[in-house]
Amino acid sequence: MRLALLSDIHANVQALEACIQHARAQRAQRFAFLGDMVGYGADPCAVVERVMLLAEEGAMVVQGNHDAMAVVPPPEVKTVGDSTAAWTHSQLSASQRDWLQHLPLTVKFDNVLLVHASADNPERWRYVYDQRAATASMDAAAAWPEVRYVFGGHVHTQTLYYRGTGSGLMLFTPQPGVAVPVPRHRQWLGTIGSVGQPRDGKPLAMYALFDTERAQLTFHRVPYDHHAAAGAIRRAGLPAFFADRLESGQ
Repeated sequence: MRLALLSDIHANVQALEACIQHARAQRAQRFAFLGDMVGYGADPCAVVERVMLLAEEGAMVVQGNHDAMAVVPPPEVKTVGDSTAAWTHSQLSASQRDWLQHLPLTVKFDNVLLVHASADNPERWRYVYDQRAATASMDAAAAWPEVRYVFGGHVHTQTLYYRGTGSGLMLFTPQPGVAVPVPRHRQWLGTIGSVGQPRDGKPLAMYALFDTERAQLTFHRVPYDHHAAAGAIRRAGLPAFFADRLESGQ
């Protein structure tokens, strides 16, 4: 099976549609969404509706921290991440909020575990930003002995870790469009990047494609109309910072 892995869409419908189209051109057979469908961006309703329709067709979906905040916004804004939660909540329909609220924190199928942040207490939204955090997440996945692959988002970067001869995970930096062999005899953890808010200085959407039969993982970067996405943020009256970020890829 060719599984398209998408995370951190952040209400960017232009980036989402570009990644879906690209994945289908790569013969993706199923989709998995690893949280944060909303937050920051101007089109939460369109994004949630699109993902809900794909879920009806068999897509797997887990909840992210911004999805949870859109259901129950924080009582006061303390972080950048909090700043659009109340607005997003007001835009979504009751049925969309209910759907987000009841998403699972993890989904396991075969030898794969899907999670937004770390599998180590996923409700705490820990960032998998280095080998130590990746090891903690992979170790937590040992609750399911058959799991060989853990895929998540949250950190907005595309990174791959694998367990070598020692106990900790080792870092591997993938190249866009280059298939990486991920043999089943090892354990692997991938952060697949952000569809809707890349932060590496390149305004290109991110997603990954996992070929379960060939045991290959390919990270992709996809051009999209980031100016249109940024313009939608400004027209919605959201903080200009989020529009500027899309245009700079920061």
